[in-house]
Amino acid sequence: MSTDDQPAQPRTMADIDAGALPARAAALLDGGHRLALAAAHHDPGALRVVYLFTGASPDRRTELHVRLDPDAPAVPSLAAISFPAGRFEREMRDLYGIVPENHPLPRRLVRHHHWPRGWYPMRADAGPAPEFGDPEGPYPFVNVEGPGVYEIPVGPVHAGMIEPGHFRFSVVGESILKLKARLWFVHKGLERLFHGRTPADALPLAERVSGDTTVGHALAFCMAVEEAAGVEVSPGAQRMRTLLLELERLYNHVTDLGALCNDVGHSVLNSQFGRIREQLLRLNREVTGHRLLRGGVVLGGAVLRTVPAPARLTAIAEDAAGLAALALSHTVVADRFTGTAELPAQAARDLGALGYVARASGVGADARRDHPFTDLRPAFGVATRTTGDVLARFQVRAEEIAVSAAIIKDLAYGMSPGVVTYWPPLSPLGGPVSGVGVVEGWRGAIVHRVELARDGTLTRAKIVDPSFFNWPALPVALTGVIVPDFPLVNKSFNLSYAGNDL
Repeated sequence: MSTDDQPAQPRTMADIDAGALPARAAALLDGGHRLALAAAHHDPGALRVVYLFTGASPDRRTELHVRLDPDAPAVPSLAAISFPAGRFEREMRDLYGIVPENHPLPRRLVRHHHWPRGWYPMRADAGPAPEFGDPEGPYPFVNVEGPGVYEIPVGPVHAGMIEPGHFRFSVVGESILKLKARLWFVHKGLERLFHGRTPADALPLAERVSGDTTVGHALAFCMAVEEAAGVEVSPGAQRMRTLLLELERLYNHVTDLGALCNDVGHSVLNSQFGRIREQLLRLNREVTGHRLLRGGVVLGGAVLRTVPAPARLTAIAEDAAGLAALALSHTVVADRFTGTAELPAQAARDLGALGYVARASGVGADARRDHPFTDLRPAFGVATRTTGDVLARFQVRAEEIAVSAAIIKDLAYGMSPGVVTYWPPLSPLGGPVSGVGVVEGWRGAIVHRVELARDGTLTRAKIVDPSFFNWPALPVALTGVIVPDFPLVNKSFNLSYAGNDL
């Protein structure tokens, strides 16, 4: 999905010593790459860490493989040069026991207090879970003290139908001084469930990583497996996949625009956006047989039961645009959105923010342009704003609705429904292989990396939802915001618990 003619570049892979990691990583970051993924592996007799760096214009992908002593696994921390790296390192320590040396914040990330010490569930030798207890006590939140400061705890169980997350607000009056978030209450061991499965058996798991991102995660998984197996997907099938990806973006953005209006007391607008959402969900069911688009992306291709009528998409996009304009013309809505929870551009870059969160702060990252698999000209354009507030996040998504509708209309011309797939591979795998899939899901860039054994079964799957990168940006944006605006700001980010708590 591109605005230029530059084809995707193959990955380059290098085995390096742990001591060489900081310099190599710094060179890649200075050269315009971002750390898209860091994944630990428990190979026979050794632990290994893979760092995936991606670059844009042209599409570049570089992997650094570091092999570690299984008896004392440790890597030099990259947290000083990459904030996301520090979080990946904490995750690896909790799940694999790999120590990030000289990490500036060496507290646990995934592991909760009832996890037994010394048990690392992703290691091949982990064995059954020991009896859980309370060996570490409460999470060591940073306390904010001073005259008039008080604390408001929220969660982890919430009144709404959302997954658990614990938030602690340090407040003076109504103004938030600091928000501390604690997630991973529903850590599912999802990546471990991929191990030993065939790609076809694992695809339903990929579809369910985060329920509102069926297409994005299924597509990233399929692209990773196809790269590993050397399967070329036809241009027609890629266009089908793109159509499905934009349908997913449409219904989620429409849903969030309504929810944002609802959070400032405009329930009538929310109901009207809900009306459009229901139209889109019914369209999804017509196209794939499922309201959340399950079954549309398959290994080697895609399946469409029908192709959306361009006139229908035009009407839906115009309807949504009219409601968005009506919302912003209302003084209460505009006043509550404008200047609320600003995320500065430099903070977005430092934190590695993705998707509409980044684009609302002027950081124009978009995998449809940066890591293309279909040419979307002339319909595609990256929507950005610079203020980084709730208003900007609303405006970016409203503009992306129009762009997605234009893309779908463009793709639909000349497209026929049916099944287009090239799977399984015509020749057996020559040995253990790996592959990477990068997709611009509706929240931002999704990355899957897989490794396949000689018999084609999965030996490792690493999943990175954009929420992993964007959750740390929420407390930054909330600094100075009043407590009653938290639901509004939280919805403007709309991050996935399930996609984060793998």
